[in-house]
Amino acid sequence: MAITKMWTGSDKYICDKELAQAFHMARVIGMPLLIEGEPGTGKTELPIQFAKEAGLELFVYPVGSKSSVEQFVAKFDHVKYLRDSQVEILNAQREEKGMDTKLSTGGRNTEQLQDYVLKGPAAKAFSTPNSVLLIDEIDKAPREFPNDLLYALSHRKFVMPESGEVIEVSEENMPAIIITSNREQELPTAFKGRCVYHYISFPNEDTMREIVQKHYPKMNKELEDKCISLFYQMRSLGLERAPATRELLSWIKYLESFEQAEALTRVDRVEGLGVLIKNQNDFQKVKSNMFKAGKRGLN
Repeated sequence: MAITKMWTGSDKYICDKELAQAFHMARVIGMPLLIEGEPGTGKTELPIQFAKEAGLELFVYPVGSKSSVEQFVAKFDHVKYLRDSQVEILNAQREEKGMDTKLSTGGRNTEQLQDYVLKGPAAKAFSTPNSVLLIDEIDKAPREFPNDLLYALSHRKFVMPESGEVIEVSEENMPAIIITSNREQELPTAFKGRCVYHYISFPNEDTMREIVQKHYPKMNKELEDKCISLFYQMRSLGLERAPATRELLSWIKYLESFEQAEALTRVDRVEGLGVLIKNQNDFQKVKSNMFKAGKRGLN
């Protein structure tokens, strides 16, 4: 039976009420949870932290521009099958000549086609009770990829290539599937219809403070205030690519390597800007605004 108890986050992850409700609903009714939102808002961390806290096996498929259902589900190793077929022929010839030694196929049998099926994260997750499957950044995939998943999402089963083996899971035992998207392209309507949908809004300053405190519970209050204040100042400048939560946490990690006084000085000088800003035009805009505000030493 799948784990359907309401999950409200962990000591490293804040899961707000609406997100917790959507995640709970998806697991109860055996549907994937599609999460959209800005990069760095914690979409990918949800399944990672959930699996970690619950002690569940996590399978991850990072989507790219060349992703295919074959990679995601399973593929047949034709090269290995052909090689083993040749080995069997050679062994038969050796036996005819009275030779005792045989070449090894590693325990595989060409009559057992499933021996040559390489299962991807989807097939493994569907074969593992109480597992978690993350399909990360599906909006990077070719258009046909989400469409090709419609049958599997609707019928909760995959048919293995060549061998015809069927991996099927009941609604009750469906793995917790989380699909993330940064909305680089719109997903097909039919695909969205097979998912529970949730959009993660960018956290306000109070929530961001909670996030920072979860990751850096011993952080100096003055340093925390300055970092968060400056972070939201940058986000208010209308940048092409505003800094996200993960950039703020990375910047704080850098600052935490210094003594308190030194760290505060570096924040005042806005050092380490390359961790927060990833665009030359944005860099110039931030630099210009910070200089107007009397700050110096941008790096």
